[in-house]
Amino acid sequence: MTDTESPKIQALYGVYNANGGLFGELAYITGKVLGTTHCALCDITHGLVKEKASFTACRADFSAPLKTVHINEQPHGLAKFTAGRTPCVVADTQTGFVMILDARALEACEKSVDGFSRALTDALAENGWN
Repeated sequence: MTDTESPKIQALYGVYNANGGLFGELAYITGKVLGTTHCALCDITHGLVKEKASFTACRADFSAPLKTVHINEQPHGLAKFTAGRTPCVVADTQTGFVMILDARALEACEKSVDGFSRALTDALAENGWN
């Protein structure tokens, strides 16, 4: 790797602003109904019950694997990096984690998988990745 090359991306992580598991999902749904909880990444990736087919297809658009995880499902290092900054999309690179899309950028996608794909593609290009 030269000084001008970006470090290789090993994986992309979309981190939800919610915990996984039965209780985490129930807490999120309750909070969403009451208006006390929100996750822009959830709005992009999921319909009422499951992952949108268009998002499943979108995963294949990127050269690195695009993994989605809940706050309590993150590897330790990723959890330290994203603490207090979810939802977000992070690149796991040879040299460490890099924030690619923050909560504001995910909100700007307006729940659209196509908008997400464009935003992620643009952000990766801005960081020297295609």
